[in-house]
Amino acid sequence: MQAVRPFNFSAGPAALPQEVLSLVAEEMLDWHGSGMSVMEMSHRGREFISIYEAAEADLRDLLQVPANFRILFMQGGGLGENAILPLNLSRGGAVDVVVTGSWSSKSAGEAKRYADVRIAANAAEQDGAGGRYLDIPDPSTWQLRKDAAYVHVCTNETIDGVEFQALPDLKALGIGAPLAIDFSSHVASRAVDWSRVGIAFAGAQKNIGPAGLTLVIVREDLLGHALPICPSAFDYKIVAEAQSMYNTPPTFGIYVAGLVFQWLKRFEYAGKTGLAAIEQRNIDKAALLYQALDSSSLYENRVAAHCRSRMNVPFFLRDERLNDAFLAGARERGLLQLKGHKSVGGMRASIYNAMPLEGVQALVSHLQDFETRHG
Repeated sequence: MQAVRPFNFSAGPAALPQEVLSLVAEEMLDWHGSGMSVMEMSHRGREFISIYEAAEADLRDLLQVPANFRILFMQGGGLGENAILPLNLSRGGAVDVVVTGSWSSKSAGEAKRYADVRIAANAAEQDGAGGRYLDIPDPSTWQLRKDAAYVHVCTNETIDGVEFQALPDLKALGIGAPLAIDFSSHVASRAVDWSRVGIAFAGAQKNIGPAGLTLVIVREDLLGHALPICPSAFDYKIVAEAQSMYNTPPTFGIYVAGLVFQWLKRFEYAGKTGLAAIEQRNIDKAALLYQALDSSSLYENRVAAHCRSRMNVPFFLRDERLNDAFLAGARERGLLQLKGHKSVGGMRASIYNAMPLEGVQALVSHLQDFETRHG
């Protein structure tokens, strides 16, 4: 029987499935009788190649990635991709960015170093937003250019708790540009409509594995357009042709991610298996937490109901003098890392795939007990 661990609500690096962590510990000194730890293997040796090939195949199967998309295991994280993406796809021309939170705002700022960036919509400038990111502007209102090389959106804003419940259909808007999505903080939590996507990228440390690994899933026709100043190790075409082995990849991160993909494929919940099962549990966890917040007179979530994140739930105590007491009480109950991002304050519960339903139930119990005492 596995020991009960505290519930870790960190936004990233975040909790991993305990089953995966136990297997990593078991295989740490000797992977499958090889006499080596995965961290000691040559990335070109047959042992690691088998790990890499399984991870790629499992991810493709899990997310139903079409055959005309290449899966790249890279480095640099989501922030790195904010530069790597325009270096590969902008061709030095027009790029449109929809700003719905802190991360897409950073993406726009970085892309301006390499391209002609237009903010096609800014949620913080909507009526009543007061400079905060609380909603997603309707795609019909986006100011998109016909000549844009791509349109960038962050489909789940980790800091602000805003999530696209459906991807925008650029073709229906009369735009032929590919859609680029940063899905770092909800990758592998739900299905992806690949017919609407040109490229997707994600830092692994929120929902897949340890920090240091970056996933890029890119349509083949978008390869081969990197700017001359793009470092060769970040040229998607070169990385794809070398099967992510152009330089030494983050081998341990790929190994752990592969174990997480296997865990997700066999995951069962509510009569479902795999991605459908984890998505259903994520829906149930989020609904439980939002219901507790909405029915309270002490707490509030300010994000518009139609675009609330299933993964990152920011909330505020109406009396902020109680913040320290709330966090101290949470720690006593084994509820860790609930303090909100410094840029927005308040609290934040990140309830990624690895967070069990029991963790959210324990948080809701604390919310209710604390309100009984202090509300």
